[in-house]
Amino acid sequence: MQKRIFGVETEYGIIFTPEGRKTLPVEKAIRFLFEKLITTEHFLNVFLENGARFYQDTGCHPEYATPECASPRDVIIYDRAGERILEDLQGYAEEKIREERVPGKLSIFKNNTDFVGNSYGCHENYLVDRDVDFYYLAEQLIPFLVTRQIFSGAGKVLQTQDGVRYHISQRAQHIYQKISGTTTNDRSIINTRDEPHADREKYRRLHVIVGDSNMSEYTNFVKIATCAVVLQMIEDNFINKDFTLRHPVKAIKDISYDTSCKNKIRLENGREFSPIEIQREYCDMALRYMEQATVSDQLRKAVGDWAEILECLEHDPDKLDRKIDWVIKRKLIQRYIKKHGISLEDPRVMMIDLQYHDIRMDRGLFYLMERAGSVDRILSDEEIVKAKTEPPQDTRARMRGDFIKLARQNNIQYDLDWSNIRLGNLLNVRVICNNPFETDTEKVTELVRTIQKTNLRRTSLSKLVIQS
Repeated sequence: MQKRIFGVETEYGIIFTPEGRKTLPVEKAIRFLFEKLITTEHFLNVFLENGARFYQDTGCHPEYATPECASPRDVIIYDRAGERILEDLQGYAEEKIREERVPGKLSIFKNNTDFVGNSYGCHENYLVDRDVDFYYLAEQLIPFLVTRQIFSGAGKVLQTQDGVRYHISQRAQHIYQKISGTTTNDRSIINTRDEPHADREKYRRLHVIVGDSNMSEYTNFVKIATCAVVLQMIEDNFINKDFTLRHPVKAIKDISYDTSCKNKIRLENGREFSPIEIQREYCDMALRYMEQATVSDQLRKAVGDWAEILECLEHDPDKLDRKIDWVIKRKLIQRYIKKHGISLEDPRVMMIDLQYHDIRMDRGLFYLMERAGSVDRILSDEEIVKAKTEPPQDTRARMRGDFIKLARQNNIQYDLDWSNIRLGNLLNVRVICNNPFETDTEKVTELVRTIQKTNLRRTSLSKLVIQS
């Protein structure tokens, strides 16, 4: 597929730290987050004016799902916009907490693990052609996803049987299956959930749940875009090498443990490769593929970045200390350890690790580094601010976002999901939007006209009453 729909679902960690004996349940703090968004929809499940969805997920985590996006860069924009939306809601929730007279601090983290071993995810969604055999696609993609962490990992200080170690990935230790239907217990690399939110005859949704949540725009972009290139190669039957791993679940943990990225892992055919070597094979295939196939400019750029990243990982990973999350964070921790003369086991190091992921721009360590110009960016603040309220203009999200704005402005009762819009006092008027690439339909346009006419009649009547 040359045209594809992308999306990311990010679960956030939330902590309330009391400053006295009185505390506040996390469940109540989350309700305060949602309170500002109260509409006619379900209280803890809200679609936003930018087309995204914000809801409470299993395990009492706030979760933000980007709107449907037609390019990797747009996914990154709307993912970052979600952080800013959540930061705004955090400020509102803190005011409500103060009204409860519960002194303390509310913190929200874009990471994947807490201090007691729980994990919450960052799930990537890719629209794929129904004609491609799902299990063939998954088997071809898994070696790429297992080794991709060498540039997409968020980094983690982890207590192990061998002591405290720095790992590449936060999510790797919580993966137990290659492919499964669950996202909570026996977490897998790829989930089998078949909810395309589109024409089921034509599409299915590839649900990847192995990735880390990324703070770096650069890391996030390369993670999504390189996966898109590999998917396109699989769909075009271009991949002609077998990288099937003998023990993929063990491999994903072993790779995370090895910050040199050079330890060998065994393939099903008995051959052994390092994760860098496997990624080079995929990258070289992508370079050859682009010579003969139609590939978007964004994907071409990502493949160029991919090649440069692998070169740095091979010879000097610290050259990526402005681009790749796990390298940025490791360098930050190393400087802190050196400055204070402490070891990796010091509890303050764990706090540095956590604070890197704080979404507050005035106290999150990543954002403080970004403000100081210490990390590379690919987005502008202006396009992130715009994405907080404006949906993508080239996908179905445009219809949803514009409809929500208009319905709220005119106090129209409605309900909706990814593919359906319902409105009216009995929610008996329904529009089905099964094409995620469609930006407008006659039915939705007619609904908008109806709302506008109704509003115009109300305005005229109001003026008539005033005049009389």
